[in-house]
Amino acid sequence: MTHQQTGRFQNRCIIVTGGASGIGEACARRFAAENARVVIADINVTGASRLAKELAGEAIEMDVASESSIEAAAEQIEHEIGPVDGLVTSAGVLQGSKPPHLFDIEEFDRVMNIDQRGTYLACRAFGTRMAKRGSGAIVNIASITGMRSTPLHSYSPAKAAVISITECLAAEWGRSGVRVNAVSPGYTLTPGLEHAVVSRGGDTSNMSDNTALGRMITPDEIANAVVFLSSDEASAITGANLPVDAGWLVAGSWNTYGGLRPAYQPKE
Repeated sequence: MTHQQTGRFQNRCIIVTGGASGIGEACARRFAAENARVVIADINVTGASRLAKELAGEAIEMDVASESSIEAAAEQIEHEIGPVDGLVTSAGVLQGSKPPHLFDIEEFDRVMNIDQRGTYLACRAFGTRMAKRGSGAIVNIASITGMRSTPLHSYSPAKAAVISITECLAAEWGRSGVRVNAVSPGYTLTPGLEHAVVSRGGDTSNMSDNTALGRMITPDEIANAVVFLSSDEASAITGANLPVDAGWLVAGSWNTYGGLRPAYQPKE
């Protein structure tokens, strides 16, 4: 059965923050393929509008760094489009690897403000409305960097906080019929990540070589997990954090023993 045939989200309104590009765009496309009414909420309203037109969805300008922008968007969506059934918080910014003495506190604050605080504010705005109605599903985009030590001294703590926010809100709203889960992507081949790597004169081989599957992730693979956790098939799942990382989390410790073994070659 294809995605287009299932229609699991027929007539359901799904909001995707940061939906104009990257993982958010992939999620928006997957929900649209399942007949959802997709609302793409992004600070890049031009890109959001272009994608919304393609998907027969809606676009709205939203800056997750602004509480008033999020609240205004939530009011407008509920008034003009209808009650929100699902939320995907994909809006975020990346951070380069820098030692603390070279990492400006203004940049630290910017990453925290968007990736952590912005996620919480979006959850609060839409989740509270879901709780009042007694149903809804939220999927937060966290990161495997929030589960391990990395040299990303703002991004990693912000994403760790997103995982914690997910658990806290799952307990907060569970009796109100709202499920809250997270997906933690591994190193995903988005235009943003590729640009960041190339701008530093590097490549992506160190990312793929350190995964059990020996490759990076595609945005569609993240979207698959997001759609599942948003669907009725995941009706008993809440407070979970699902890594989609090609086995990056399980592979790193093997470096102590000489690294991952090559693909199995049976003897003749």
